[in-house]
Amino acid sequence: MPLLPHASQHAQRTTEEMIRHMQSFSLDLQFSAGVWFFFPAGLRFHEPYGPRGSIEQILTRAAQLKDAGLSAIEAHYPNEINEHNLPLYQDFIRDTGIRLLTVIPNLFYDACWEWGSLSNPIPEVRAAAIQRTREALQLNQELGTDFAVVWPGIDGYENSFGLDLPAMRRRFNTGLAAALDAVPGVRIALEPKPYEPRGRILVPTTSDGLLCCRNVEAALTSTTNQDILGRGIPLMGLNPEIGHLLMAYEDPASSLSLCMEEGRLFHTHWNSQPLGNYDQDLDVGVISPELGEAALYALKMGGYTGYFGIDIFPERLPVERALINSFDALRAMNDRIEHLDHEKVLRCQERPDKNRGYLEALLLRARARDAGKLSPLPEFED
Repeated sequence: MPLLPHASQHAQRTTEEMIRHMQSFSLDLQFSAGVWFFFPAGLRFHEPYGPRGSIEQILTRAAQLKDAGLSAIEAHYPNEINEHNLPLYQDFIRDTGIRLLTVIPNLFYDACWEWGSLSNPIPEVRAAAIQRTREALQLNQELGTDFAVVWPGIDGYENSFGLDLPAMRRRFNTGLAAALDAVPGVRIALEPKPYEPRGRILVPTTSDGLLCCRNVEAALTSTTNQDILGRGIPLMGLNPEIGHLLMAYEDPASSLSLCMEEGRLFHTHWNSQPLGNYDQDLDVGVISPELGEAALYALKMGGYTGYFGIDIFPERLPVERALINSFDALRAMNDRIEHLDHEKVLRCQERPDKNRGYLEALLLRARARDAGKLSPLPEFED
């Protein structure tokens, strides 16, 4: 497994250094997609709107998206990828050149996780969760992926009365550490979410996720893992999803920059989401594209070099069109921020008492189809 560098994420730059960085660094929009939404399942209130597909059919559809920009896929273990269907993925990777970016332990769907997975108070169930995680990490190691995403979706609660929350967190953290020590050198990208399917998920926000990363690393005992940490390379990082951030009323740019501040932004998941509300997984850019632009600008400032994972639920349109639209939405947003006058953007933020409203005027023109139809751009005060 490659131990990708993230030191540039938390580099501290003066305004002059940041201007030079912004003028020379561009985001590399490498797209990945989860295999789980190629044939969307039914929801709580309706049956699927289309037929279910096999892994073979999913991989066939994914292969056809390479020219559109798909360069990696993501899959859950053991329901989407496992030891039996592994040759299908290996053939797919060889024939298409599309990578397998991550193997995700499925710790949320099975009935056995009713009371949680790694945080479960029932010893034999928690042991099964650790074993599931360990097996997924082994597959990541064998396939040379970048990390294993872990989403603790079923680790949570509805009624906190009398619940020993510190013990619950310790079980989760030490369970992850046990799996990591069993397969040393593999990295985990934790994905926070505030609620759904549980009323309150154990790792609800970015800050909770970063704290969890520190606590898991502090519990590691493997000499290999200790050596990696000793070299300043994190083994625990985050995979923030835009929709989950907005469900928690977080600002995406702020949350992504917080991850980069600690050098822990391993991956990103992109979609659209109304503030709060249930997890809708809409196509990228459908709602609040300005938040996406601010998030991309924060990633550019931090020198992010990871993938842009698309995590959507296109239940009413073909997955191919939904993915291509999402790719294009990110390309369009990135094109707008790339053509900004970065020096003026940063000067506005350096001295907010000068050029009041100039940044807003600059952004309006970047979003206009014909900026010539707008009023003249105000003069900029140096």
